[in-house]
Amino acid sequence: MAALIGCVFVPALHADEPLSTKSQQPHIVMAFADDWGCYASAYAKRFPNSPSEVIHTPNFDKIAGDGVLFANAFVSAPSCTPCRSSLLSGQPFWRCEKSSILQGAIWDFSLPAYPLLLEESGYRIGQTYKVWSPGQPVDAPHGGKRTEFESAGRRFNAFSQVAMKAKNHKVGKQQLLDEVRRNIRSFLDADDDRKLDSKQPICYWFGPTNTHRKWVAGSGKALWGIDPDDLKGKLPSYLPDVPVVREDFADYLGEAMAFDAALGVLDEELRRVGIADETLLVVSGDHGVPGVSRGKCNLYDFGTHVPLAIRWPDGIPHPGRLVEDFVSLPSLATTFLSVADVEIPESMIAKPIVDILVDSRSGQIDPERDAAITGRERHVAKARGGYLPYPQRAIQTKDWLYIINFEPERTPMGDGPILQSDWEVPNKDALTNNTFAAYGDLDASPTKAFIVLNRDQYPDAFDAAVGRRPKFEMYYLANDPDCTTNLAENPDWETERQRLHRRLMTHLETTGDPRVSDDVIFESGDYVKPTR
Repeated sequence: MAALIGCVFVPALHADEPLSTKSQQPHIVMAFADDWGCYASAYAKRFPNSPSEVIHTPNFDKIAGDGVLFANAFVSAPSCTPCRSSLLSGQPFWRCEKSSILQGAIWDFSLPAYPLLLEESGYRIGQTYKVWSPGQPVDAPHGGKRTEFESAGRRFNAFSQVAMKAKNHKVGKQQLLDEVRRNIRSFLDADDDRKLDSKQPICYWFGPTNTHRKWVAGSGKALWGIDPDDLKGKLPSYLPDVPVVREDFADYLGEAMAFDAALGVLDEELRRVGIADETLLVVSGDHGVPGVSRGKCNLYDFGTHVPLAIRWPDGIPHPGRLVEDFVSLPSLATTFLSVADVEIPESMIAKPIVDILVDSRSGQIDPERDAAITGRERHVAKARGGYLPYPQRAIQTKDWLYIINFEPERTPMGDGPILQSDWEVPNKDALTNNTFAAYGDLDASPTKAFIVLNRDQYPDAFDAAVGRRPKFEMYYLANDPDCTTNLAENPDWETERQRLHRRLMTHLETTGDPRVSDDVIFESGDYVKPTR
């Protein structure tokens, strides 16, 4: 695959594109929430009758209002390690070698990573909580332990578990936010050779994982005042609209509100040290909700669509805009290097979005940014026999979603507990708390337990969650946002299917995706060997 790198195009910025009103390199801060899908109160008008009408995210909304809010931001892969690998290396996940899979993934050191490239150019880099894979190796693409700043601890990552144990929930929440502040200050106010120099730009990654499973049932209402019943009619139609599912989602939104509160602390600290105006601040998440049908690990909009807000007072001359352009998160890496005036490696083929940031318009700015390409290989190693992946690629436009399931005979969420002719399922506790009890690519959750245990009463919900899928799926999003009617075999839409298919395949071939070449590395060697 390495031989393909020199054959792909490398987008370049025009020389006359403005980057900033100041000559100094901007500070670059990334706030990245684990498993946070596209839910924020800033999106309530853009996506009516959705959970964004229930959640309250004042800090995200303020950042978006002072900068640019993106309506169509997508991950390269809806699984944490491949998503983060693609973001750090500025290219589609399928070009990231071993870093394109979750369990057993290792960072391929031939891959460039934007934090280390910025460090080489003079930036001081640091990170708090999660950046790359769960293991966070010493030589990770963000500097590993060498750049870790979390001296106050990591309890925030278990926000609801900790806060719900406090006698006074308000006090418990504040103690966790105090931890966040101390961790951020340990980077900004470091008293060693890593101390902040007003003349040295910083690159900082803030990555809480509290929006990742699991969280405490009822915490959304107890800690954040989210009434689960307010979600009636606002969840996807393939989810049973029942109390346990609504409560589960409300608890998830509560964790997103906790992240938003931490985001407020981060912003306060940037202002305290006087660098907020010179900081390019990006806020996003790495895929959709975990443990819920068609979210995390799925190429439906529910799994790949993420929030994105960017603020840069010194570099965005026209703030307060809502942009409709389709943006893939790998473009952030090349954007960061562009604004820092650091050379972009040839392997980083994602197109920077600086032109969008400096534009004055809302809506669709670049007509060529009208689609997102997403994909997936392996998530949980033991989800299906032989450690095999569930290979998918998709193209999503304003009106259409087209998916190729390359191995439709495999189980998309992993193998279930079918023994002989009878259904023998784990109990409620196992399905709620142990991801590996069944369907390992769908995180354990109350929603998962309800759907599996009530499959006879809700057969369509069960099939939507874990059922096998045809090789081709095509949905008309304008009329079918929940992707319930597959038009791929409908002869009336064959011309459109062929058009989407050609466009998707051309992109995969042009970018050197092994899945469409003769050398399908994802099906052999170390990629399918037991790793844990």
